[in-house]
Amino acid sequence: QVQLVESGGTLVQAGGSLRLSCAASGRTFSSYDMGWFRQAPGKEREFVAAITRSAGNTDYPDSVKGRFTISRDNAKNTVYLQMNSLKPEDTAVYYCAAKQRLGGLRFKFAYDYWGQGTQVTVSS
Repeated sequence: QVQLVESGGTLVQAGGSLRLSCAASGRTFSSYDMGWFRQAPGKEREFVAAITRSAGNTDYPDSVKGRFTISRDNAKNTVYLQMNSLKPEDTAVYYCAAKQRLGGLRFKFAYDYWGQGTQVTVSS
């Protein structure tokens, strides 16, 4: 069992930067791939970033590639999402997720555990 708690969401102006954090409970954090997803009102939850358990690989959709960076610190049981050059369309609730099975980094149904989400609002 893994419990995830996101933090760092807030209101920011377009063009600004923000770093989200996700703290995980348990002693097996390093055995999970970690992902970030987001959900805007009236839209489906979408993939934002993922990092493998060894931090050897990362993945991003084209919509955030070059602007967002995911990283993890296995010693601190924490995964981060650095978001730069924010746009109003980045406004959403951002969720952290963890999965044990290999593969499927982009697929929300592959993830076993989810945090409660943190709100990011980008004003124009």
